[in-house]
Amino acid sequence: MTYIIAEPCIDIKDRSCVDVCPVDCIHEADRILVIDPEECIDCGACEPECPVEAIFPEDALPAKWEAFVKINYAYGDGADVINKLTDEYATEHNVQNEPLE
Repeated sequence: MTYIIAEPCIDIKDRSCVDVCPVDCIHEADRILVIDPEECIDCGACEPECPVEAIFPEDALPAKWEAFVKINYAYGDGADVINKLTDEYATEHNVQNEPLE
């Protein structure tokens, strides 16, 4: 199992999770951070650090954010694929997250 970063991270990208990841498996795309499922060791260090509660164990991801499994797993396909999937999701769901102060 791996962890998944979901919708609340879009346009936020706080990076607190990146700082605590012991295996550096959290990577930045244009609008979102993603977790590489091949590198994630399922330690859970990232989850409590996220100020917008965007990180979930894959098997506990809310159904409404199922699309983010594909987005996170797209890490191996490159940033262009992640960016395209994220933009499509954000447009379809009218995502307008306010930046953190």
